[in-house]
Amino acid sequence: MKIKAWKISNKSKEFETPIYNVFKNKAMSKSSGIQGDFFVINAPDWVNVIATTPNDEVILVEQYRHGIETVTLEIAGGVIDDVDKDPETAARRELSEETGYTSKKWTNLGKVSTNPAILNNWCHFFLAEDCELTDSLNFDAHEEISVRVIPRKSFLKEVKQGTIHHALVVAAVARLGLHKPEWLKNNH
Repeated sequence: MKIKAWKISNKSKEFETPIYNVFKNKAMSKSSGIQGDFFVINAPDWVNVIATTPNDEVILVEQYRHGIETVTLEIAGGVIDDVDKDPETAARRELSEETGYTSKKWTNLGKVSTNPAILNNWCHFFLAEDCELTDSLNFDAHEEISVRVIPRKSFLKEVKQGTIHHALVVAAVARLGLHKPEWLKNNH
């Protein structure tokens, strides 16, 4: 059977938050005729930045994550705001706000759907190289972040061991490996 897009006959907003909205979509399969109600989280697109220093270090942020109720180690990132003209503008802003680092050398690594089963948004990935500490930190209202700078080799070890486990960070590393396979080698 060839899978086709489902026909959505009705969308209704069921729940609204400052970060996302939950919609109920009444839909029918064009292939089989099966019908049902499906809940979709409408959220803005996100950005994540693998940021490196001239000394082959990776700039990370440590913060508490309410979903898993623990502190995580991640790359800088966040929501693409209405004021951002494009994903790279958001990536530059998030890196500066969360870490104080800026870069003149940016590479777009592409995007992934965050969780297409329930989320409608995308996460855009960037590599920022030769970053320098130039700005003051500028956290969002509920952010508490500690900046950590570690050697690239240690960063890759933390990802491999699962210490760095945020799915979007792991996806960013995979996208970087597709663009620059040499970056994943541990011999530097």
